[in-house]
Amino acid sequence: MAEPDPKDSLDAATRATRSLQGLSTELTARVPQLLEAMRSVGAGLELHSTLDRICETAAELAHARYAAIGVVDELGEGLSDFVTYGVPQDVAEEIGRRPDGHRGLLGALIHDPGPVRLADLSTDPRSAGFPPGHPRMRSFLGVPIRVQGEIFGNLYLTEKHGGAEFSDYDLHMVRVLATEAGIAIGNARLYEAARQREHWIDGSVAVTTALLSGGDADEALSVVAEQARRLADAAAGIVLLPAEGGGLEIVAVSSDDPSSSLGVIIPGRSAVVVKLLAGEAVFIDDSASDGRMVTRLADRFGPSMLLPLQSGGRVLGALATPRSRGARPFTEAERTLAAQFASQAALALMMAEAQRDRERLAVYEDRDRIARDLHDLVIQRLFATGMMLESAQRRSVVPEVRTGVGRAVDELDVTIQEIRTAIFALQQEPAEAPSGLRTRVLREINMAAVPLGFKPSHRFLGPVDSLVGELTGKNLVAALREALSNAFRHAEASLIDVVVDATVTLPDGRAAVRLSVADDGVGIPEGGRRSGLRNLARRAESLGGSSRIGPGIGEDGGGTTVVWEAPL
Repeated sequence: MAEPDPKDSLDAATRATRSLQGLSTELTARVPQLLEAMRSVGAGLELHSTLDRICETAAELAHARYAAIGVVDELGEGLSDFVTYGVPQDVAEEIGRRPDGHRGLLGALIHDPGPVRLADLSTDPRSAGFPPGHPRMRSFLGVPIRVQGEIFGNLYLTEKHGGAEFSDYDLHMVRVLATEAGIAIGNARLYEAARQREHWIDGSVAVTTALLSGGDADEALSVVAEQARRLADAAAGIVLLPAEGGGLEIVAVSSDDPSSSLGVIIPGRSAVVVKLLAGEAVFIDDSASDGRMVTRLADRFGPSMLLPLQSGGRVLGALATPRSRGARPFTEAERTLAAQFASQAALALMMAEAQRDRERLAVYEDRDRIARDLHDLVIQRLFATGMMLESAQRRSVVPEVRTGVGRAVDELDVTIQEIRTAIFALQQEPAEAPSGLRTRVLREINMAAVPLGFKPSHRFLGPVDSLVGELTGKNLVAALREALSNAFRHAEASLIDVVVDATVTLPDGRAAVRLSVADDGVGIPEGGRRSGLRNLARRAESLGGSSRIGPGIGEDGGGTTVVWEAPL
């Protein structure tokens, strides 16, 4: 939008004021009041407060009890906003939904903008009546508000004090005020647009910083959801990524109740998913009534933006920002800014993925080096040591020595086998792991053994592979990975015990699986970061379970035990 020319604004105000010349002395006497009203209208830059100020000033100028501004929507077919003055809050709540401008006198003024003055609006054939609880209104005055020559909305005044009708003087005064209001609104819109762009840019910077900081991936996606919700003034911010079986899975949520939607999969047959995966944005006026929305989550929301997270022709996922039911729809400017934000977030996701790939490659190279060193150096030395001990055992004539050396040789054989198992785990690619939960848990334990310097002990209770479903198993393995990572990075543990128990019964009687990861480390310090624990709890709650921490297995309960459980 181009910045309004001050000369044009002055000319418009001058032309409107000249129309007062030649009228009565009563109107001339009210000119100072008009000038003060014009000064008041242009006193601020925030758009909504400017609209409030225009309503109040117009009511005072024309001695009206009620005033309102109906903001015409972008299509010019209804009202996108309705600002009132004089109606008490309790009365407004009793009336309920505000006018949408699709019918009645307000709707007629949208399609035929011009001054309207009525002694009794209820007798006008265009009137559609009032809803229950609406205050009595008879006299009516309406004038259009134009911003840079285009209709912005209409200014309405009703119920002139004393029961009189609005006069020609009132009409001339309000028309001049409406001209000044258009100038003030134009300035406020420019300021609002600039401030809005600044906020979206700041949000994009925050997302990029979070994704490239090398922190937890889930936490970074949560930052995307939180920033999108805040910037779009939405009821929720939702990040979706492609699910293994098709469709899109909700992986990060910022809302008042995130646990109810986290982990929900929107099937690939959904028309919305098809468009998003094809790189097309989807804008919905009312999620609750739109037939394209196939999940139960849509019932809670109204206007929604669903944007592909797309960069370089590749769709990484999607971003959704639904507003509450009955909320105002998204403007064209908001849609454009949100699409730019989604593109920036997608680029940051790709850069973060490339960064993680480089780090993963470095880890694989390091693992290959460690595996070679274990095989070429450690095992060979242990094997040579075992042969020396066997030779010493044969030459010894003391039975106790022979027995002790034999036990040492057996321990060396076990150690060699464990090292070979570790070498196999180091050389195994993630895609080679079988799909069974037991195998995936063992793989995580073996992977953790390398940075830990020792292999955690483990136990399985019950038929975990057959009882635990795919979604629960996936989240359990992720919880195990998080718990082992925390133990390595923070606990300084020398002993870790992992238990997967598929025979658990929850207090409400449901069968469940429980993961326990106990260590003898330093415990969780006061004021320490809790992001990992929050991730564990969020995963469990999304499945209807829970997560908690308790004493560890060190001396006097030292260390930490993480318990994660979910129903089967």
